[in-house]
Amino acid sequence: MGQNRYLQYPIMSEFLAGVELVLADESKVDAGAHLKDKLVALYFSASWCPPCRAFTPKLKRFYEEVKEAGKDFEVIFVSRDREDEALVEYYKEHMGAWAYIPFGNEKIQELLKHFEVKTIPSLKVIKPDGTILVQDARTEVQEKGVENAVELYEEWEAFYF
Repeated sequence: MGQNRYLQYPIMSEFLAGVELVLADESKVDAGAHLKDKLVALYFSASWCPPCRAFTPKLKRFYEEVKEAGKDFEVIFVSRDREDEALVEYYKEHMGAWAYIPFGNEKIQELLKHFEVKTIPSLKVIKPDGTILVQDARTEVQEKGVENAVELYEEWEAFYF
């Protein structure tokens, strides 16, 4: 993949249509409908991963600042946890008010393979059409997003259109 941070993939709404997402209030929604017309970040992480536990609070602050600014942004937690209880506990205790793909869903493995996720934590910003907008959003959030969340989001948004 090289240094190209803008890569083309199948249409996101088709790729995730029919996948059930769990929201912060524990309600369930179809990913295709929930993500329509939003700038989406896929967050690959796990409770057992120390670098993930260090990055998650930074992502949460970034997410909250962007949402407070009225931006149409969504994070989807794609867990690498080995059991449902670990996923849910990590999500409830440490994550933002974003959605997650339930434990055991076959789409988790598909996403890992499709987006070539080799290590965690990994954050990839995706347009609704499935184009990867930012290949290594984790680094960008760590380097720029902690202090300037809305400014960084607006950089991403500029490439979105």
